[in-house]
Amino acid sequence: MKKIYRTLIYGAVAACLSLSSTSCTDYLDKEADSTVSEEEAFKNFTNFQGFIEEIYNCIPDKEKNNYCTTFNWGDDEIMNTGMGDGHLTHQIDLGNFRAWSTNGQCWLYRDGSDPTAKDKFKHSLWPHAWYCIRKANLGLANLSLLKEATEEERKIIEGQLYFFRAWWHEELMQFFGGLPYVDKVLSSTGSLTLPRLSFQECADRCAEDFRKAANLLPINWDNTTVGKNTLGKNDFRINKIMALGYLGKVCLWAASPLMEHGAQLGGTQTYNYNTDYAKKAAEALGELLALVESGQTQYALAEFKYDDIYNHVKSASASTCFSDIFYTYQQGWKIPGTCEAIFRGPSEDYNGSNWNFTKLWGPKINNLVEHDNVIHQPTANYVNFYGMANGLPLTDPNSGFDPSQPFKDRDPRFYHDIVFDGFKYVNTTIDVSNVDAPLQYCTLSSGGQMRSTSQASRTGYFTQKLVPHIANKYDLAYNWGGNLHVNLPYMRLADIYLMYAEAGAAAGGSSYKSTNFDKTAEEAINTLRQRCGVGAVDAAYTVSKQSFMDEVRRERAVELAFEGFRFNDLQRWLLLTEYPYNTKTSQEFTRLENDSFFKENDPRDARIAEWKEEVILKRVFGTKHYWFPLLDNDVYLYPEFAQNPGW
Repeated sequence: MKKIYRTLIYGAVAACLSLSSTSCTDYLDKEADSTVSEEEAFKNFTNFQGFIEEIYNCIPDKEKNNYCTTFNWGDDEIMNTGMGDGHLTHQIDLGNFRAWSTNGQCWLYRDGSDPTAKDKFKHSLWPHAWYCIRKANLGLANLSLLKEATEEERKIIEGQLYFFRAWWHEELMQFFGGLPYVDKVLSSTGSLTLPRLSFQECADRCAEDFRKAANLLPINWDNTTVGKNTLGKNDFRINKIMALGYLGKVCLWAASPLMEHGAQLGGTQTYNYNTDYAKKAAEALGELLALVESGQTQYALAEFKYDDIYNHVKSASASTCFSDIFYTYQQGWKIPGTCEAIFRGPSEDYNGSNWNFTKLWGPKINNLVEHDNVIHQPTANYVNFYGMANGLPLTDPNSGFDPSQPFKDRDPRFYHDIVFDGFKYVNTTIDVSNVDAPLQYCTLSSGGQMRSTSQASRTGYFTQKLVPHIANKYDLAYNWGGNLHVNLPYMRLADIYLMYAEAGAAAGGSSYKSTNFDKTAEEAINTLRQRCGVGAVDAAYTVSKQSFMDEVRRERAVELAFEGFRFNDLQRWLLLTEYPYNTKTSQEFTRLENDSFFKENDPRDARIAEWKEEVILKRVFGTKHYWFPLLDNDVYLYPEFAQNPGW
């Protein structure tokens, strides 16, 4: 019997009978050997919550799922040649989408995944999703056994189960399309016959469950009687805001061009959304944002205020820090996320970030960044989405962009996220006699020392949004004493503003707003720009739905850069196959400044010549590439579980 069948039919039976009868005070802790009857397992909040805790444990840790993991598969990132070739980013460039389940380095699928394990390498999406859907259904089927519980406790248990049933379906749907929506405990003696639904049909089922969860769950567990028992450990627990966020997301995805028109080439449908779904998305996201902006939640946009933006040193006047959303440094292994992360998975192995993930972002020349010769690097075409500080895209004739000083007056997020030519990469003083001395400042012009395709940058840039540049062998941020801890949120508040703006743009344009939130789609985008000191959307981009949608998408590209969302965005916009989104480029130019200039001046002021882009590769995709292939062994289970077209 195949794996998915075993999981759907038997997957959580053992978990139902072997679960914690201890308090949920210790997050995700349970006694694996404690065995109780079903009546005992589900009789009170403590026991029932112990059953649910395993679902939290199953949420994959995208960035720490392997020693050298990848999760940016759009036009945003490219790997270095050589050791980077085996990773999923490069395999997707080649059109080898089957590698999601075969290369053993991807958070979508890992052999040996174990829902009970604490090991971050043991958790992946495909096997855990079916297991957790089974668990959620078992829990819902046994709610009548919850005899010893208050009304608050009953609602919290039920709300979590509805949320997780929908969430695991939704996560699978992003990559594989519509699936069977499993909403009952399947019989161990019956046969599987559940048909694959369309994406929109499946989204409707998810939306029902997310809505139920939102109606049942509290905004903040800390403000409940139950939550008082776990104060300080409730940030990860499912709440009303998470449910509303995913309700809005699944409706927006259902509205998107791919789900409305089906996979096709040409990009002609990219602006044509289902407006009914878009309005539903705006209502759910508007409900969430109204709660946030009225001060009724624990969430807020982190501040983007820096005394030294290149080193991510926050301003003395700032109480929160944008960088802390993604990583914390010298903060006692504090889990990243700050006030902005809405939904995250557990990250208990704090130093696990430094097993290799924090060593995948900078030059490997002379082992400047140590360990495996694997480098995540941003493509030049993607970096060009970072516009000017005045809010205009580089291509706008009024932007002020000067190709002789291309790094000057850019969107402040450019300086936070991107390492460019002349950037001081090593803060520690390196003696001039040291062979590494020339590497202290980045030489990223054409032919520069840091332009090695195998050991440095193929594109003219590095990234430091998720991992600071001081993660190198001299500054040693990734050593134990740095307490460098990376954990990326699945959803954060900025994404809510972006999805609200996109839903509004699809439903009615820049002036559209939901019935339950005062801001228009345009104002939602400007909220994010104001946060980081970027000019508002120019009037030239609000005159039509199409031009405004282009700015919404560009804003999404910049704000959520390198966080793992770009592939799914290009996919649902029907742009994955289309130029220029199917190309990856390098930035070529000649330095006009000598090396001493960068020791005394800000690198953004440097003058250059011969600014041009060159194509590194073009991805040749067909309509089949709009969805990942299902596992062959699973599609052989029964006729209704059909393979995705073309695979």
